[in-house]
Amino acid sequence: MPGLSSEDRSFAPGNGFTGARGADSPATLICFSHLRWDFVFQRPQHLMTRFAAHRPVIFFEEPIVEQGRTAPALRRNVCDKSGVVVATPLLPPGLDPEATDIAAKALLDELVEEREISRPIVWYYTPMMLGFSRHLESSVVVYDCMDELSHFRFAPPELVTREQELFEKADVVFTGGYSLWEAKRLQHDNVHPFPSSVDRAHFAQARELDRDAAIDQAGLIQPRLGYYGVIDERLDLELIAALADARPNWSIVMVGPVVKVDLEDLPKRNNVHYLGSKSYAQLPSYLAGWDVALMPFAINDATKFISPTKTPEYLAGGRPVVSTPITDVVRHYGDLEGVRIADTPEAFIAACETALELSNNPQAWRPEVDKILSELSWDRTFARMATLIDEAAARRPGGTPLRVAGPAIVASKPKRRPDYLIVGAGFAGSVLAERLASDAGKRVLVIDQRPHIGGNAYDHHDQAGVLIHKYGPHIFHTNSQEVFAYLSRFTAWRPYEHRVLASTRGLHVPMPINRTTLNMLYGLKLETDAEAEAFLASRAEPVEKIRTSEDVVVNAIGRELYERFFRGYTRKQWGMDPSELDKSVTSRVPTRTNLDDRYFTDRFQAMPLHGYTRMFENMLDHPNIEIELGVDHTEVEAEVEPGHTIFCGPIDEYFGHRFGELPYRSLKFDHQTLDQEWFQPVATVNYPEEDVPYTRITEYKHLTGQTNPRTSITYEYPSAEGDPYYPIPRAENHALFKQYEALALQQRDVTFVGRLATYRYYNMDQVVGQALATYRRLREADQPRPGAAAGQTAAPAS
Repeated sequence: MPGLSSEDRSFAPGNGFTGARGADSPATLICFSHLRWDFVFQRPQHLMTRFAAHRPVIFFEEPIVEQGRTAPALRRNVCDKSGVVVATPLLPPGLDPEATDIAAKALLDELVEEREISRPIVWYYTPMMLGFSRHLESSVVVYDCMDELSHFRFAPPELVTREQELFEKADVVFTGGYSLWEAKRLQHDNVHPFPSSVDRAHFAQARELDRDAAIDQAGLIQPRLGYYGVIDERLDLELIAALADARPNWSIVMVGPVVKVDLEDLPKRNNVHYLGSKSYAQLPSYLAGWDVALMPFAINDATKFISPTKTPEYLAGGRPVVSTPITDVVRHYGDLEGVRIADTPEAFIAACETALELSNNPQAWRPEVDKILSELSWDRTFARMATLIDEAAARRPGGTPLRVAGPAIVASKPKRRPDYLIVGAGFAGSVLAERLASDAGKRVLVIDQRPHIGGNAYDHHDQAGVLIHKYGPHIFHTNSQEVFAYLSRFTAWRPYEHRVLASTRGLHVPMPINRTTLNMLYGLKLETDAEAEAFLASRAEPVEKIRTSEDVVVNAIGRELYERFFRGYTRKQWGMDPSELDKSVTSRVPTRTNLDDRYFTDRFQAMPLHGYTRMFENMLDHPNIEIELGVDHTEVEAEVEPGHTIFCGPIDEYFGHRFGELPYRSLKFDHQTLDQEWFQPVATVNYPEEDVPYTRITEYKHLTGQTNPRTSITYEYPSAEGDPYYPIPRAENHALFKQYEALALQQRDVTFVGRLATYRYYNMDQVVGQALATYRRLREADQPRPGAAAGQTAAPAS
């Protein structure tokens, strides 16, 4: 669009935005935001000012339509302190959405060309601004999803489809809280929750300022109960009116701009005072004059996923808080003495009465609050985000870290001191976290290098809506009443008995081998167990001393069946011949002489009704549990000082592979969705023949019981490289593990739990049993036991 003008009054050398960046300069960050820079100082402003300390930052706002304007222009203002450049498109009236995007795109391109910006960091707060920016060639794309915008009043209908496009473009996604993370985590593989943080020093001023430091509230009667923030559809106006009517001798102070709400709809009472917008710098002076801080949010779609920044700000200011039951407020602050939650007007008024009493006795509740707040800061949030952005940039083909944060910021993070640090959010780590938090009352930090909880049992709905297992099928079965009862606290069950067929020479026969298998293979009519036993005995080749997996099978059923079902499958699965593997590998697969075609015969066989991930979410949903995903344990060493560490990762990795790497087999998965209702007659079909590259195909609807016109399947390919799945059971590997186990025994503040930490192949129920047994030992001891590998404890039989 030729002839575009620019308004450069605040964009000249000397005002913080000078000259094009050199080849070695840090990448420019362009932030596309629906929130205006000078509206309310909140999450975008906190983060962008910190990024601006390390690189040029352009805060690109939504266009403004100006009456009387005839041509598009770009207004640029430089923030005096931070150096953030606020760029605002100014457009003439009458443009439709397409023309608006065309004009905004031209202004953006002009800015990029003028500044010689190459491959910027592109950061979105709203998917709608993709309309004029999707063409940018970026070094990394960030989506900071701080709210569920589609639930807000006047949300454009195309917001949902734009967000899906942004998920596909984004390299990393942040959410404004855990509730929103739970809603978005299945839409992207790299999603991280970042609840609201706080500038503690700024709001702590309220504890020292005079009650009447804010002149325009100095004359209001006391007690004063206040709210600051945007006054919009998220507030329960009827609740505010009820509070004012019930306590006419209280002053209800409302500070902030009124948006998307008709002024006539605001409660008008003599004791309700609307003081208008205030700057971020002024907020502590208003907070200082309040006895109680209010969060009178409506419970509606717009508040379903919010994580209000004001919660920690109010508490940092030393004021007790009364809130309606916003999920993330209840989750993170609901157990604090200084925070009261109420779900009805009557309960809210009573909670305010209690909070007023607390305001007169701050030492009864502030120390607990200050301990929680000591772990919150925007500096820490910025540093963690910067690390994740670096990692996301490096994962691009040919990508490298951008060094988003400077060392000074990272080094300044305060120490966190949970009672327990648990490395790994799979079965072992999650069970121990739940027990330590809910039964022992311990504060637990759980970290995992993957972007999700659940470990290898993680499941999610694919694009067809089928619940699939990302890391291959996980079928739950156990003989342990204790294990089944424990997990039943966190999930309902779908009864399911697993059946497997083996594809061999054109036949699909039951696996493990049973009487039906023998009859189908050999054209027999064996009718009793005794007949089948005699048949197998006639083919067995006795082995004098059973040492290997080959010995186990040949000794029991002979070489022909061994060659047909075991040798090829094992060679594919383990990358070596069964004659090279410990006898335990093939001992896991029985041979039957009856007609039982179930893969397992355990007492309890079922699938979590809503999936494993939902079960893990319920298990970890406790206020004493903090979760950080997409982080390696080495990344938190400098900032966390736990009372005790529980390590569920590879034991050799913990010790820096001091004696060499423990060997593992891995898997590659090919997930496919097919336009047909069913693909195969059972959940899993094995392919034991060596000329077929995969070992099995799984069809998930058999496991989930879902009804869907499409179906989803997974091909499994064993691999020597990738995530560690199966410890390779050989004598030399066990000897190597013993060297690491000796080091583990010397660790007084570390306990090693789980398959990888103890280098054993455990079923899921065995890991749960091991974790429960480990918890009992930790609970019984007055202080954590020395770091013996927990695998030495007997686990329930599987």
